[in-house]
Amino acid sequence: MLKKTITYIDYDGNERTEDFYFNLSKAEIMEMELSMPGGMAQTLNKIVAAQDGEKIIKIFKEIILKAYGEKSPDGKRFIKSEELSAAFSQTEAFSQLFVELATNADAAAQFVNGIIPADTPKITAPLKQAPVKQQ
Repeated sequence: MLKKTITYIDYDGNERTEDFYFNLSKAEIMEMELSMPGGMAQTLNKIVAAQDGEKIIKIFKEIILKAYGEKSPDGKRFIKSEELSAAFSQTEAFSQLFVELATNADAAAQFVNGIIPADTPKITAPLKQAPVKQQ
C-alpha cells in the first residue's frame, strides 16, 4: 500500500494537504496481467518501445484509479468502488498526481512499485524507459 501526501489548491482556492491511499491486491494484479495480451509487463514494454504516449497516459490513469481507495477504520479492508474512483478523479489532487506520473518516469516507477504487494514480482521496468519529459 502506498500513502501519498498531496498538496493542492481546491476549487474554492484553498490550499489543502491530504493523504491518499493506493493499493493493488495480488488478485487485482493477476486480473490485470491475464486481461492484457502477453501480460501487463509485455504490454507495457510494447507501448514504451512504440513510444505511444497516448496509451501510456491511458494505462496510468487506469492504474491510478484502479489502485485508489480508502482504508477502513479498523485496517481490515481497503475500500474501492467506481464512485470513490470517480470522486477522486474529479479533484485537483488527482490532476496533480497524474501530471507528476506522466512527466516523471522515476516517480511513475516508484508509484507502481509502491502500490503492488512487496512479494509480487515488479512490473515497472518498462516505465523506467517511458518517453516522458523529466522535470
